[in-house]
Amino acid sequence: QVQLVESGGGLVQAGGSLRLSCATSELTFSDIAMGWFRQTPGKERDFVAAFGWVGDRAYYGDSVKGRFTLSRDNAKNMIYLQMNDLKPEDTAVYYCAARRYYGTTYYSASTYAYWGQGTQVTVST
Repeated sequence: QVQLVESGGGLVQAGGSLRLSCATSELTFSDIAMGWFRQTPGKERDFVAAFGWVGDRAYYGDSVKGRFTLSRDNAKNMIYLQMNDLKPEDTAVYYCAARRYYGTTYYSASTYAYWGQGTQVTVST
């Protein structure tokens, strides 16, 4: 069972920055594909960013490209989401997700078996 714990959410003004962190208990960190999704009330979880393939290449949702950066620290079993130039429409609960394989469906929430508890990000005008 992979456990995920997010941190780093909060309230920020538009144009500001936040960095989300996700820690995993998985010992073989390089064998799991991880990413971030976000959700607002009444809507499905939307893809934000993920590692699609071994080798640290990251993929991003269209709405965050150029503003968000996904990174990982294999020594610490953690991934990070650096969010810059935040906009009010980025307000959501952000979830860290993991699955035990890489591949082209990295954008699909239904393919991830493990989820963190979520962290709230609120961007004010």
